[in-house]
Amino acid sequence: MFVVCGEALMDVYMGESTPTGLRLDARIGGSPLNVAQGLARLARPAAFLSTVSTDAIGERLLASLVAEGVDTSLVLRSDAPSTLSVVSIDVTGVPRYDFHGNGAADRQLTPGMLPALPTQTRVLQLGSYALVVEPVGSTLRALAAAARARCLIAYDPNVRLNVEPDIARWRQVVEDMVSLAHLVKVSEEDLALLYPGESPEQVAPRWLKRGAALVVVTRGGAGSSAWTANAHAKAPSRPVKVIDTVGAGDTFQAALLTWLDDHDALAPAALTTLADSQLDALLRFAAQAAAITCSRRGADMPRRSELP
Repeated sequence: MFVVCGEALMDVYMGESTPTGLRLDARIGGSPLNVAQGLARLARPAAFLSTVSTDAIGERLLASLVAEGVDTSLVLRSDAPSTLSVVSIDVTGVPRYDFHGNGAADRQLTPGMLPALPTQTRVLQLGSYALVVEPVGSTLRALAAAARARCLIAYDPNVRLNVEPDIARWRQVVEDMVSLAHLVKVSEEDLALLYPGESPEQVAPRWLKRGAALVVVTRGGAGSSAWTANAHAKAPSRPVKVIDTVGAGDTFQAALLTWLDDHDALAPAALTTLADSQLDALLRFAAQAAAITCSRRGADMPRRSELP
């Protein structure tokens, strides 16, 4: 089982003006929720671990998880409100996010609330702002440390400075998680925020020495790269008419995990033995999945039947 931890929220897209205000389009979202639903759509057994509000938005988020076939037995409920992420899209399809989530339900997880991981858990996926806000951040980082010996830890920083503006805080959490995670996927944009002036080719080897077994860097339309201690590959992105890129990174992450599962490589030792050609195939599969999401509005991720 793949257990995905972190926030669930509603992405609220800014529409055209109306005589009395703005037209809004609310879509289910949150990077961890997207990964969980992306895995389920790729025919992987996925569970979601988070605190979800009992408000109307929280009820809709929970219903979506159930409808997608995600196991919700690890979901806790809170009377705190749901987070809203207001999304505006620029002319190239790149989103800007403005978060409204102080005191929201997805931040309320504490160590005493944590449910036990199912015995069949093979992968613990973490990431996004849930790792840097409290009390959920400390709770999930401790969970990763405790689970590292029994399952593969996967991590995507998904830096959001409009949630936590202190880049030093992000950098510290990322460094801590890199030492815990076996698989780290990060965007080139996030790396530029975390380490200005350093290239992915400089950061990836450092992260490998820090503890990661596989580092993957996505570069948008420029493709992606992957490194282990013994192999390296670059792969192009898939040409596509971009509607928006919301959920593309989450799709990429779900597809990475799916490919590794398909090829019996969901173990720390197996990651280190991947050859250059296997890394290339891994990146191409994930890029194809992400391209499908980019061709649609919002985080509408592909199903397994849409991929080879």
